[in-house]
Amino acid sequence: MLPFLASTASEEFAIIRLVLHSPRRGPGIDLDESPQLNVMLMTRAPAPPPADIASLICGLRAGERAALARAITLVESKRPDHQRSAHQLVQSLLPHTGTARRVGITGAPGVGKSTTIDALGSHLTGLGHQVAVLAVDPSSARTGGSILADKTRMAQLAADARAFIRPSPTAGTLGGVAAKTRETMLLCEAAGYDVILVETVGTGQSETAVADMTDFFLALMLPGAGDELQGLKKGLVELADMIAINKADGDNLARAKAAAAAYRAALHILTPRLAEWQPPVITYSAVTGAGVATLWEHVLDHHRRLSATGAFAARRREQQVKWMWALLEERLRSRLATDPKLKARLPQLERAVAEGTLSPTLAVEDIVATLEL
Repeated sequence: MLPFLASTASEEFAIIRLVLHSPRRGPGIDLDESPQLNVMLMTRAPAPPPADIASLICGLRAGERAALARAITLVESKRPDHQRSAHQLVQSLLPHTGTARRVGITGAPGVGKSTTIDALGSHLTGLGHQVAVLAVDPSSARTGGSILADKTRMAQLAADARAFIRPSPTAGTLGGVAAKTRETMLLCEAAGYDVILVETVGTGQSETAVADMTDFFLALMLPGAGDELQGLKKGLVELADMIAINKADGDNLARAKAAAAAYRAALHILTPRLAEWQPPVITYSAVTGAGVATLWEHVLDHHRRLSATGAFAARRREQQVKWMWALLEERLRSRLATDPKLKARLPQLERAVAEGTLSPTLAVEDIVATLEL
């Protein structure tokens, strides 16, 4: 969805209707096939940002951490006026984004995600990189705030002037990814951070969302804990660009090597997601730092190979289109929950469907007609 193109709610949903009723619905929509939408897109240029947003942009571009924190808070806010300002902010910053390496990191609870990020992030800042960490925490059902407070487990990185850590609650979002993670990544890139590490909840929810917003998807596993079968069951093996076995130190070293061998055998059976890349399996220790440098070398090698064939740019473009459709779905769900006519109609429809006097298909048609989509 392109909310900055609409100045009123009615105009915004007119755009939604045009997209939904285009001859080609879906990520491959051709604007030329919807002349009315094409005219709206060409004639409505984004309005210049107001003074407060312009000041925030200047602070972001100067690398001010306080400005970045305020911008992320603005993007995460659910207030309609804040959302309008956030849309303008992100749109204005788009020319300054897209240059960072985006790495998603997932794994079962206890695998050492935060410790790994602390070690990897410190290694990267030591190389001169500016590292932003988006640590997505589970949400409290009572307050909606973060529960795990991952920042407390990244003590070394939290004290690093070249690093920025932002814990964000998932607020019930599937995939263990906060609803505004994509926008937050863009803000961090505009502020000058050239490596974005996204840590997910890792509770077995759909990890597809993580892979769809990052350049490299890293799955962390534990040695000798049945993780080989767990990884296959979750589908992490199919999604991962690399599998890394943590805690490969001391008495765990032999078990870690055995787990790595089991994953390599599993990957040989599966068809790689990309023809240019066969996901490697490595062992490392986040505590001792052994293997952390090798882990990052694989991330860089992945980028070099995909860039050489054009696959990297194609992946970024595909992610942008998926983001647009995800925002459209989010906007429609929001209208389903707030439309006054629908709120009055829904109890009748739900009761009729529950009693078997109305089919779910006809109920959906009634909802669509009520929303005039």
